[in-house]
Amino acid sequence: MAKLRFQRLERSSPASWAMIGLQVLLLALGLAAALYMEEHGHAVSGMSNQIVWGLPHVFAVFLIVAASGALNVASISSVFDRPAYKPYARLSGLLAIALLVGGLAVLVLDLGRPERLLVAMTTYNFKSIFAWNIYLYSGFVLIVGAYLFAMMDRRASQSTRLGKTMGWIAFGWRLVLTTGTGSIFGFLAAREAYDAAIMAPLFIAASFLYGLAFMVLVLAAANRDAGHELLTADIGKSFRFLLSIFALSLLYFTVVHHLTKLYAGGHRGVEIFLLRDGGIYTLLFWLGQIACGTLLPLGLLAAARDPAAVRRALPRASLLFLIGGLAQMYVVIVGGQAYPLKLFPGFEASSSFFDGVVASYHPSLPEWLLGIGGMALALLQVSLALRLMPFLPEARTADRSPVAA
Repeated sequence: MAKLRFQRLERSSPASWAMIGLQVLLLALGLAAALYMEEHGHAVSGMSNQIVWGLPHVFAVFLIVAASGALNVASISSVFDRPAYKPYARLSGLLAIALLVGGLAVLVLDLGRPERLLVAMTTYNFKSIFAWNIYLYSGFVLIVGAYLFAMMDRRASQSTRLGKTMGWIAFGWRLVLTTGTGSIFGFLAAREAYDAAIMAPLFIAASFLYGLAFMVLVLAAANRDAGHELLTADIGKSFRFLLSIFALSLLYFTVVHHLTKLYAGGHRGVEIFLLRDGGIYTLLFWLGQIACGTLLPLGLLAAARDPAAVRRALPRASLLFLIGGLAQMYVVIVGGQAYPLKLFPGFEASSSFFDGVVASYHPSLPEWLLGIGGMALALLQVSLALRLMPFLPEARTADRSPVAA
């Protein structure tokens, strides 16, 4: 295999500058929305005592889950010893950190009193999985940063053992991180839509799909300024295969999750609500997650035969997978809260506090701006880093197909 050479984006087309300008504008609007909600309180949002995790949490969890999966390409190159993926390993690590920072920014600004973050970082209740995540998220940034150093530093990169060791540590940490994120919902026994051990592997499968989809879109966007084709025929074929496998895996866990709850009599009510009687949540599940976010992009990938068709299909399918991912997170997070709590199982509870009533939730404009602003922050970090440091391969460095066994 020829020596790897990397480049930064020295050329910038008008479209690229327009994209960066749009990201800056959306980030500014997101910060303005956070300040507005901080000044006026969460009364200006669509959230209530029933829906305490709204649209910003949907964007935050979506970005955090995607951050873990974005590291997948780097893990394949070092942990599973696939050299053809190595040219994209640096970008993989950069994207993982950027997505996590974007998600955490939304999370901190949405919770209220962001200045009290230091209290959460210094006072722990280890019976709460949220306390665990302080270590998981900060540890992920540090470990992936060290992993990038092992790949990019001239002396450190000469040590194969160091790179492989950091690759294994990062691979294990990302699995623990996504397990912790999924377990936030899986451990909540009070919410019938959450209470399931399968939430952890379901979130891991989702992370693989969303992270790789973001990777494909960044490579497609950087093609114009790189001066050569980043999505080559071999890597395009590999990414098509991986996206298909990850999407089918996520679909499998989703089906098992819902079938299990339908089989259990105590959870049948919430399943009928989500799958048939839930209004917007039912529509987002069947049309957003399953049809547009799974079956349609799988069809696009399956229909692409020649390399040129695969190159065109990959960004379109990746965008659809991400739209389906947002729909899935909305159904899981918001739909799971909308279904009424059973305060006394086996008994009927009646009061003036909406007992037994499906909660109403309509995201406000500040919530939309805050969530989109977090995504803009993640992508702006990537856009600037690609122009400041050599994260992209200069040219194709191997003839061997990445999908070879």
